Amino acid sequence: MKFHIAAAAAAILACSSVSAQAQDTDPPGDFTVSGSVAIVSDYRFRGVSQTDEEMAVQGGVSVAHKSGLYAGTWGSNLAGWGTFGGANIELDLYGGYKIALGEGSALDVGLTWYMYPGGADDTDFAEAYVKLSGSLGPVSALAGVAYAPKQEALGNFSATPESNGQSEDNLYLWTDLSSGVPGSPVTLKAHLGYSNGNPGLGPNGTSVAPTGEYLDWLVGADVAVGPLTLGVAYTDTNITRSESAYLLPNFSSTKDGSSIAGSQVVFSVSAAF
Repeated sequence: MKFHIAAAAAAILACSSVSAQAQDTDPPGDFTVSGSVAIVSDYRFRGVSQTDEEMAVQGGVSVAHKSGLYAGTWGSNLAGWGTFGGANIELDLYGGYKIALGEGSALDVGLTWYMYPGGADDTDFAEAYVKLSGSLGPVSALAGVAYAPKQEALGNFSATPESNGQSEDNLYLWTDLSSGVPGSPVTLKAHLGYSNGNPGLGPNGTSVAPTGEYLDWLVGADVAVGPLTLGVAYTDTNITRSESAYLLPNFSSTKDGSSIAGSQVVFSVSAAF
């Protein structure tokens, strides 16, 4: 495991170095290519672990046109939390349009398609989003709304053929705040999210909103160290043990039986290019 972490860190440094050299020589054009790679101690999606509270390697790349149109992809390994099937990989495809509104604010409208390659077809789903970003003095702020219309991947699971595969929708509201600490490479960050969707297990033992309605939050800090960003964050939800009891064993860590929506300190190292 230590070898894999070291190899991944070396890859991050190599990508950053190559990217910096390319940026120094390439003239600006109509299109901009950017991306990121990261290692995290636990992949948390809206407060719920997607990797059985274990490490994840993640990365993505996007292409943006000067008009504001963009498209990209992002991926991460998965483990536990039901049966993802196939390669146990999440691969997101997204596209949208981002427009500047003046005074540092911007409006971003797009669509994400969540895919699980090699898994069952009824695990994939689409979600539209709208994000508004701007600055409040030294604080950068973002507010977002994500809505997944009714589709089979979000439906409640039942043993009876009549109700299995029913369609449900899902709503997610969130806000992110961040602010740099003057005279230091440290950036403080915070997040609050609200989920409202199908209460229960989906077709493959998972759910975007496992208890139907809940909050998730995060507070932490990032530190820039050369081409890398080191991060630490405390994340949690208000999903109680009793509320998640009927989702077991899917909703518990295979390591110690704890809830995968419980509090956790997550560490990360990432690089953007």
